[in-house]
Amino acid sequence: MAVARRRRAAAVQKRHGLGHVQGFHRPRRRPGRPGLKKVLVTGCAGFIGSHVCEALLLRGVDVAGVDDLDEYYDVAMKHDNLAQLRAAASGGARFYFVKADVCDEKAVAAAFSEHAPQAVVHMAALAGVRSSVKHPARYARVNVEGTVTLLEACRKNAVRRFVYASSSSVYGNAEKVPTAEEDRTDRPLSPYAATKKAAELMCRAYCELWGMRAACLRFFTVYGERQRPDLAIHKFARLMLAGMEIPVFGPGDTARDYTYIADAARGVMSALDWTAAPGGAFEVFNLGSGRPVALNDMITVLEGALGTVARVARLPLQSTDPRVTFADISKARRVLGYEPSTPFEEGIERFVAWALSRRP
Repeated sequence: MAVARRRRAAAVQKRHGLGHVQGFHRPRRRPGRPGLKKVLVTGCAGFIGSHVCEALLLRGVDVAGVDDLDEYYDVAMKHDNLAQLRAAASGGARFYFVKADVCDEKAVAAAFSEHAPQAVVHMAALAGVRSSVKHPARYARVNVEGTVTLLEACRKNAVRRFVYASSSSVYGNAEKVPTAEEDRTDRPLSPYAATKKAAELMCRAYCELWGMRAACLRFFTVYGERQRPDLAIHKFARLMLAGMEIPVFGPGDTARDYTYIADAARGVMSALDWTAAPGGAFEVFNLGSGRPVALNDMITVLEGALGTVARVARLPLQSTDPRVTFADISKARRVLGYEPSTPFEEGIERFVAWALSRRP
């Protein structure tokens, strides 16, 4: 059985011209943008954060990665991600790991003092919509206070370039789709969504007060290699491979704008480039695919990639979950040159090849 899985993963790699299994995308190493020598990335051991770090290293930019290795999910996955980054740094650019909580002012100050970053990409956060309902104070501390701690460190060290990882959850149950950046964000469905919006506003305040240049990126359901195990695609794949039921809330007609990780990482890099322009500024950008997929259709695609049939357990809809997410990405296209290019079916095959490669 394990041999068959490895063969299936290898077949997907060959069909899509994939490189090593852990990261897949190995673009040609190119020099960093003029003047950008080192970037501090929080949440560096996480899903999106590790891909952003890898993209920076491949540009030839040194990375100071900050992560507290929180046990929200298996820390072994985070150590695997760090190993990937150390391997990516072997070609020239350097990766420095700093184990620290973003709420720890002294630790953050020490990281800025030691590494002197020219820009910050703030990916660290407490994730999980449903968990935030049970632990709202903890989410407020990490997601809001942690962001302020970083903004203060930027102010004190004259670091004006800041990229913040926000979330499509700030839109709640959107009144219209596709959802644009100027649409309402004052009706969050969870404490998690509220903390993301609050942190956005903090970024805006620092731009107004201190002339910083910040890009807030509202990610729409990012998936792909290294995805957190609690997220639906990864969780469903694991349960389906084990022959267990997958929990589906409602009849399966809810829809998500799934964004493949390589497309999301390129969006982050484009936003970082945008912060290099002169003058203070604050902008919000949607990063999605612009192509929502219904839950039942997602399961069908996953079944095809895994070569198995899902056993579905139907559960009541959750009040914290929006019915549909659908990004209007016209602003990101126009301002950042953002252009997602990975079809959902291909992204799922890439994810499945990675997931199968990790199984014993």
